[in-house]
Amino acid sequence: MARDIPVYLFDGFLEAGKTSFIQDTLEDERFNEGENILMLLCEEGEVEYDPAKFAAPNVFIEVIEDERKLNPVNLERLVKKNKAEMIIIEYNGMWMLDKLFQAMPQNWVIYQEMCIADSNTILAYNANMRQQTYDKLQTCNTIVFNRCKPDVDKMELHKLVRGANRGTDIIYEYLDGNIENDDIEDPLPFDVEAPVIEIADRDYAIWYRDMGEDLKKYDGKTVRFKGITGRSGALDDGFVIGRQVMTCCVADIRMCGLACLWAEKAPQSGSWVWVTAEIMIMKHKVYGGKVGPVLKVSKIEKAAPPVEPVCTFY
Repeated sequence: MARDIPVYLFDGFLEAGKTSFIQDTLEDERFNEGENILMLLCEEGEVEYDPAKFAAPNVFIEVIEDERKLNPVNLERLVKKNKAEMIIIEYNGMWMLDKLFQAMPQNWVIYQEMCIADSNTILAYNANMRQQTYDKLQTCNTIVFNRCKPDVDKMELHKLVRGANRGTDIIYEYLDGNIENDDIEDPLPFDVEAPVIEIADRDYAIWYRDMGEDLKKYDGKTVRFKGITGRSGALDDGFVIGRQVMTCCVADIRMCGLACLWAEKAPQSGSWVWVTAEIMIMKHKVYGGKVGPVLKVSKIEKAAPPVEPVCTFY
């Protein structure tokens, strides 16, 4: 079996400062312990690399300007050619990350994914290219907002990141070189410890995701929320309720539903209702036999459709 090769992935939009960040990293003697490093450049900005300043000479640069060259055969060829033991990727900001993830050889393991963003332009990118922005934020371990001015609106940047990724570390790098870690708390917009957890229309997506990330927290809790009903062949004694959720763009809208147990006649499919239910974390056919939240419904109330039928995270 081939030995695992660690991959350090740097993404972000053009001129965000990726090259300078990687250059500084490779000048640090602590980063390179003698391994042959293959550096894949998927875009070329105004700043060029200066290999003469690298801490070690065993860094081999290969340029991939054509997205079609991102395929397992070519990537394995480059590894063999350079006898690579470590991979650094400066990714193209206009290419979707799924293309890379699908092309990576099986023994490539991402050790760290870091997004580099210019604090002065990232909100404009998000307004005009939401899908590409979300793509860079949703899987990164760390995001560095560089070129921060003293009056930078950290809350807007924080909200941008948390709309895509609740777990990534956020770092602000100021023009004077000072570094600041994000310390803005992310309280949930509902009280998990309340006798009945009330989920407002606008908060369904956040609740659904939080429950998926921490099922045990909700086991045995009682919740009340609004959703639209449906049927499932995997439910003989109940129905499905949920909401349409948009992650980043219209193309990725999907129904996020939950299994409901209900001894009485199920509401007609397509009905908007308020449901009060106890959450039970258990295996169920509706989740393909895997563990998930099953709602033991105690009350159903007719409801008017929400003003915004599609939920978002921001």
